[in-house]
Amino acid sequence: MWFRNLTLFRFSEHTAKSLKSLESKLDQHRLRPPGPIELSTSGFISPHGRDEEVLTHRVGDYVLLYIANEARLLPNSVVSDELSARLKKISEKEHRKIGSKERKRLKDEVLTDLLPRAFTKMSRTGCYLSLKSGWVVLDTSSRKSAETAVTQLREALGSFPVVPMAPEESPRSLMTDWLIHGKLPAGLVLGDECELRDPAEAGAVVRCRRQDLETDEVREHLKSGKQVFQLGLVYEDRIGFALGEDLTVRKLRFLDQVQDELGETDRDSSVAELDAVLALMTLELERLLLKLTQWFGLPRPSDK
Repeated sequence: MWFRNLTLFRFSEHTAKSLKSLESKLDQHRLRPPGPIELSTSGFISPHGRDEEVLTHRVGDYVLLYIANEARLLPNSVVSDELSARLKKISEKEHRKIGSKERKRLKDEVLTDLLPRAFTKMSRTGCYLSLKSGWVVLDTSSRKSAETAVTQLREALGSFPVVPMAPEESPRSLMTDWLIHGKLPAGLVLGDECELRDPAEAGAVVRCRRQDLETDEVREHLKSGKQVFQLGLVYEDRIGFALGEDLTVRKLRFLDQVQDELGETDRDSSVAELDAVLALMTLELERLLLKLTQWFGLPRPSDK
């Protein structure tokens, strides 16, 4: 269950207090299979598996949950082939052209006939809530997916006032300065990838992978006016990641030091395994999020 990407939101202390009845509220919005003519459904599933009853898993001040979607797999090509076959049959039998309204009606009939027989596929987005520091941490790099998950939480809770990151310091400017001067905050070192862009509309884009970022080649791009839109970083030799100018964390990796610590714990069940991973992951990420707050200025929203 190690998270691989992070999209961040934050909530106030008052909102944290309102989450005491989280489990019961989520229970009314469990994921259910799509009906015969439904394209998809969404809801919550247990961190322990879809068929388990409990919908959250808590370790200390951290609550883990999963927002899921189940969609019917009905490729457009299958619908188009069936529709074409029906249109051809009518044309050959009645010797007439078929108008747009009738074509639409026939397509709806095809969907109605095929949907109940279509297979379904489930996808899920991991999320944990930090009740003490007010973070909503979503395991996705897609802003759309993150917003959809937050909307699902709002619908379940009735009200869930969270805000996206609004840094006081420009991440793009600060990361560009780090790369130009090679002076990073304590504990932070450059990784081996970056994305540089000319900030002008339709400007040039340079992507570096598996490359020393302190070379003259990279500096020449910066001298020409390009700015850092994504930067590979390593924090205290424990976490590797690529940080975007929107503060989305991609390619998150928990390095050997962290993995070795997990290996030293005793676990005799899947619940104990989840306990251990969640405790270690949230501890490491809490330290990183604190540093992001300090570097970029990310105040927790107030109730006012």
